[in-house]
Amino acid sequence: MADRLIEGIVFDLKKFAVHDGPGIRTTVFFKGCPLNCTWCHNPESKRRDVETLITTKRRKCLDLSYSETKEVLGKKVNVNELMEEIKKDIPYYDESGGGVTFSGGEPMMQVDFLYELLHACKMEELHTTVDTSGYCSYESFEKINDLVDLYLFDLKLIDEEKHRMYTGVTNKNILNNLTKLTEDENEVYVRIPIVPNLTDTEKNINDSIEFLKKLNRIKKVDILPFHKMGSNKFQKLDIPDFHKHTETPPEEQMNELKNRFESAGFSVKIGG
Repeated sequence: MADRLIEGIVFDLKKFAVHDGPGIRTTVFFKGCPLNCTWCHNPESKRRDVETLITTKRRKCLDLSYSETKEVLGKKVNVNELMEEIKKDIPYYDESGGGVTFSGGEPMMQVDFLYELLHACKMEELHTTVDTSGYCSYESFEKINDLVDLYLFDLKLIDEEKHRMYTGVTNKNILNNLTKLTEDENEVYVRIPIVPNLTDTEKNINDSIEFLKKLNRIKKVDILPFHKMGSNKFQKLDIPDFHKHTETPPEEQMNELKNRFESAGFSVKIGG
């Protein structure tokens, strides 16, 4: 029997999302991520626990007193509570061919909670998408595969040493999981972040194309240009911003990369 009272921790819920799968969607952002990507644009998602962020600032230029503001990052919710919000937008899903996307952070870190949410969505006949880094046991994927219509699978760096250096973890099980997901005939779109001088190198692009060509079911690739939307979050969280001087890749470069993947046989979209 489904457990609609099982709790998880989320840090955001975005309605009318159009970049997280087909149609108009509700995207639920899970808190907690096993990776530590240097270019992360949701650094508030890294820790799984609910956090209270206290910001102290001087009230006025000539005033020595200070004020404190508190911001709570994350919230415990159960399946029923989330589904009440999700179901409010069913007419938009039906009209646009949309549905619900579970993102993060990394939703696979809370796989039991994710399973119950997916099950609840399927009871409502909703299209389900899971956006994942792929860093988990394949047993976790097997638990939910039958309830997932589409995976958005992040492929960052093919070279294991560089992957470990810039994300904090090995990519061995990530690549293995992507391979197994396609072998088990799941629908998977691959997403590649384009970070200048890191993931956009000639070697990484070539290696990514060659790896994906071996996976017969991978037909669609999204290339995601680096942006600085997370910069203010790094400062607020007092986390080093390793890419504060990195610029967004120019449109010309993104189009060139798009052409290269298309020439290899993939359907490609710039952005999510």
